[in-house]
Amino acid sequence: MYDNILVPADGSTEAQRGVDHGIELATAVDATVHALYVIEEGGNPWSSESMEDQTERARAYGRDIVDEVSEQASDAGVDCVTAIEIGPAVHEKINDYAAAEDVDLIVMGSGYRGSIGGLLGGTAEKVLRSASVPVTTIRHSDFE
Repeated sequence: MYDNILVPADGSTEAQRGVDHGIELATAVDATVHALYVIEEGGNPWSSESMEDQTERARAYGRDIVDEVSEQASDAGVDCVTAIEIGPAVHEKINDYAAAEDVDLIVMGSGYRGSIGGLLGGTAEKVLRSASVPVTTIRHSDFE
């Protein structure tokens, strides 16, 4: 059914819910997890750090995030591939990665934005609307 499951991660509680579910599903179907951290191009123009330094700091943070996902997957007995991508739009890089790596399913957490903002977080909603593979979103719950 699924051989490759992509779990985008950014270190947030919402993203971790997606990681947890993705690894649980990968365990059940004997799939490989792909942990992806995306650095949004542009950085902070008001920062005193150079763009190069900002990118390096973001890359180090992303490495920590995907390494944690890899360790969690390993503890569950699941193979994990890690990647860090840089791009102008996070949702586009997620979809590009899914296409390039023959991903069968994207599993991601979503922040709740209320009835005015919609039911899904911004990035999750954009991925859901534009992905060429199935997307499972794990929505934030106020009842946990």
